[in-house]
Amino acid sequence: MPPPRRRTNSWKTIAATVAAAVPRGRLETSVLRWTETPAARGNWTVGVSGGGDSVLLLLLLWAHWPERRSRLRALHFDHRLRGPSSRADRGFCRRLCAALGVPLTVEAWERPNGSRVRSPSEAEARSARLAFFARHSRVLWLGHHQDDVAESLLMRLARGSGAGGLSAPRPVQPMPAGRVHLRPLLGLRKKEVLAVLEAAGAGWREDESNAGGAYFRNRIRRDVLPRWEKAARRDAVAGAARSRELLAEDDAALERWVDELAVFGRNGDLLLRRLAGRPRAVVRRALHRWLGRVLPGADLSRQAFDALLAAVERGDPTRQSLGRESFGVIRAGRLMLMTGKPSANFQRRVN
Repeated sequence: MPPPRRRTNSWKTIAATVAAAVPRGRLETSVLRWTETPAARGNWTVGVSGGGDSVLLLLLLWAHWPERRSRLRALHFDHRLRGPSSRADRGFCRRLCAALGVPLTVEAWERPNGSRVRSPSEAEARSARLAFFARHSRVLWLGHHQDDVAESLLMRLARGSGAGGLSAPRPVQPMPAGRVHLRPLLGLRKKEVLAVLEAAGAGWREDESNAGGAYFRNRIRRDVLPRWEKAARRDAVAGAARSRELLAEDDAALERWVDELAVFGRNGDLLLRRLAGRPRAVVRRALHRWLGRVLPGADLSRQAFDALLAAVERGDPTRQSLGRESFGVIRAGRLMLMTGKPSANFQRRVN
């Protein structure tokens, strides 16, 4: 890996320069609104990889919210996938945070059973990083930008995601246990992020593995996005970002519609009469919610889910396996969870 780009000014001077180039008004409006709420009290934690996006984010937070500097923290997760380059990333982040007076917590990925020799999947690496973040933050700021939006959209289209999945990454993303992820840079292109840092004399780290084809996201970034923009003859990435915003609005509307229908009974059953005649998108949302309530983490196949969805729409008496000796049973206008072997008496599981 080449060394980080040369830095000619102090980090504090650089922070003031980039803040002038990217004023608060350029940041995501919903994130700015969040900073004025009671939820914004306490520590703010920034995920810092050493890449240009996370470096810019840390500098902007330090410069735009001077009153928060004593409550600003940083996290760096070393995936230990690139040998000396990974260690150099860690050292760069330590120097940057020390110069700004921001405490940094670092963790290296310890993969069990000698799996260090095996190349982990993209999902495994992401899960390990998010688990680290969850252990050390309540409010986590992330440097995702507009190019990340387009990459995520194309990746999720390939998986057949709905509006909820296509709305990611969100500027303000509620997480379990009252945590929140914040992404204020979604309105900036990657080239603008790097141009601002370059003009300010800032350094950052480049991950050479991003140019490879081992991971799906890298292949989208390297092979698809440039051709897509060329074929579109317009800023297709900005178009993808706009679509994400519209899909997020549709997603929120559907979620509210399900809320207003009050489709769950006291035992957690899904009340089918309240869904009768509703658009399939609403019924699908309600069924997804029901599954999330009665079988958290259930991995129902698309075919099995669609079969259960059709049965819910018909309302006919039905018994369908949901795995692990669990069954969805439609009876008397309700969808309920029953457990036990098919030949034995079912027992309703109440959560």
